[in-house]
Amino acid sequence: MELKRVVITGLGAITPLGNNVADYWQGLLDGKSGAAPITLFDASKFKTQFACEVKDFDPGKYLDRKEARKLDRFSQLAIASSEEAVQDAGLLNAGLDPDRIGVIWGSGIGGLRTFLDEVSNFAKGDGTPRFNPFFIPKMIADIASGHISMRYGFRGPNYTTVSACASSTNALIDAFNTIRLGQADVILSGGSEAAVNEAGIGGFNAMHALSERNDSPETASRPFDVDRDGFVLGEGSACLILEEYEHAIKRGAKIYAEVAGGGLSADAYHLTATHPEGLGAFNVMRNALKDAQMQPSDIDYINVHGTSTPVGDPSEAKAILKLFGDSAYDLNISSTKSMTGHLLGAAGAIESVATVLSVVNDVIPPTINHFTDDPAFDPKLNFTFNKLQHRTVRAALCNTFGFGGHNASIIIKKYKA
Repeated sequence: MELKRVVITGLGAITPLGNNVADYWQGLLDGKSGAAPITLFDASKFKTQFACEVKDFDPGKYLDRKEARKLDRFSQLAIASSEEAVQDAGLLNAGLDPDRIGVIWGSGIGGLRTFLDEVSNFAKGDGTPRFNPFFIPKMIADIASGHISMRYGFRGPNYTTVSACASSTNALIDAFNTIRLGQADVILSGGSEAAVNEAGIGGFNAMHALSERNDSPETASRPFDVDRDGFVLGEGSACLILEEYEHAIKRGAKIYAEVAGGGLSADAYHLTATHPEGLGAFNVMRNALKDAQMQPSDIDYINVHGTSTPVGDPSEAKAILKLFGDSAYDLNISSTKSMTGHLLGAAGAIESVATVLSVVNDVIPPTINHFTDDPAFDPKLNFTFNKLQHRTVRAALCNTFGFGGHNASIIIKKYKA
């Protein structure tokens, strides 16, 4: 069968840099850091006392107080980003078939705050089981997609992908495939995560995964810098409206860009570490290029996974050099995690929004916080350090890699009628 074209017709974002797409994008272009001391709980006894929190988020803008109490923060953030995307795409009151509109979401953890609170309250009690009746519906990772579909009455395919930090890219690829196979006209896709709490910070601290640069949170996320010491935990959500091309044209939708292809792979190597030679990263980018029927030279920008970890950053750079060859030196590479921190399962969603806007605006957001070159990296690679760069972006690749060796990459290209 002939596969259908898939375009992007709406964007929404709630991020550590801003609570809408415009503020998020401007924060990226300005090289703004979203990291600051933690306010969501008392982190004074933790090794890491800072994170990239969403600032001034008011769930009351989207939900009444009674409804908001039934949702974990990760679902509240999902509702907020989907609302912006739905409005941006003009999906409401457009006479569309709700049976052909779906929601495919991603979250690596789900309602961790809810789980922590309920179990803590039980442990402090006398053993009598007293649990909130919304405990399970607030906690489960799939519930955000359910809430979004119920909010708008969208009855198409509906589920959540869980593949750690690759979760929302996985969701976007599934949405892309669902539409191009003709199984839906429109999919709301993206991801949300809200793990900045005692369990999230404490758990990642125990793994020695987080930066402990408490004296300078805003410079703690340092992808590709010789002094990087771990990632900075972030939270937030982003939603992209993926739509079948002819369907979008028929209703006169605004089109940002086109989804060209997606790739998946597994490292099959280690519980938490990436393959030292970047084997999984090489395979997933190669698979994405093959799916898009593109060559390495067709890509102008890679929004890399680039978490600021000692092991992860070099392995991704090795994979890029191996796959792209001499074309690697013509690429712009940047890690927007240097500004947003690492949103775990929502990383692919907010980074795909950044990738779309790079393609639309021909601008590469910087990798901030670069102070000292690391000899482990080829000096001819352009990591877009510290300042944005302007260039024509015909197509861009967005990488996400998760614990368990899960890898997902998606390619966004300029829209041409």
